Amino acid sequence: MPTGSGSTRRVEPHNTLKRRTFLIGWLPGLFHRKPMEILCGVEFRVIRYAHSPRRFLVIHGDEDTARDVLSTYMYDHDGVAYIVTGNTRNVEMQGLQIDPNRMFSREGAERSLHMLNPNMNPDQLIAVLDFLDSHREKLLKDLIPHKSSWLFAMHNNRDYSVQDEIASSDQTSIKQPTIPRNFFLCTDPKDFEILRQSPYNVVLQSKPDPDDGSLSRLAARRGFRYINLECAIGEYEAQLERVHWLEDHLG
Repeated sequence: MPTGSGSTRRVEPHNTLKRRTFLIGWLPGLFHRKPMEILCGVEFRVIRYAHSPRRFLVIHGDEDTARDVLSTYMYDHDGVAYIVTGNTRNVEMQGLQIDPNRMFSREGAERSLHMLNPNMNPDQLIAVLDFLDSHREKLLKDLIPHKSSWLFAMHNNRDYSVQDEIASSDQTSIKQPTIPRNFFLCTDPKDFEILRQSPYNVVLQSKPDPDDGSLSRLAARRGFRYINLECAIGEYEAQLERVHWLEDHLG
């Protein structure tokens, strides 16, 4: 059963995903799908439904539940979804490994590269950092929504929870302390005021520092609305339920 008691919208069962994915491919009048698009050296599957400023993202390839939830959701909701095509958390870039959610600043990317490639040489490091600097804006042009809309990212976790974010958050609303691995993180105080009315865990992080290269810190720095939904891996119904609550209440 879905956790929480929020939206009354019917949650689609997980086994409808393959049918819906099949239908997406046969409805060109409603959907525009590119086989893939390479942005900042990372390959994404792009799903467009109608015309909407909303943007959606799954950036870690090993977070299968988030990928399935977003693919199902995009069947009948407006927006543009970017779903990484790989099946690993990190991506390879010019022979080096990097966490793709740490490439949104040079500082964050450098820290991730050092952590994941302890034996790299300085020339490799500079080459990847310069490559990211020259391609980052194209990625952001696609991801950053119109100022009246938002970017909604979905993640899954295995050993990470809202407790890890409380110390670095500006405000928190912990309605489900016994389900700490499922929570919203947002960067806009107005969005937080709405999300805190939900039956779910929510944290606000509106400051751009410390710069860890993540999309949330970039959103705080550039001032666009960003919402991230974290759920434990495998909790498909719980994640889809929260996505629908967001749709029903945030607008």
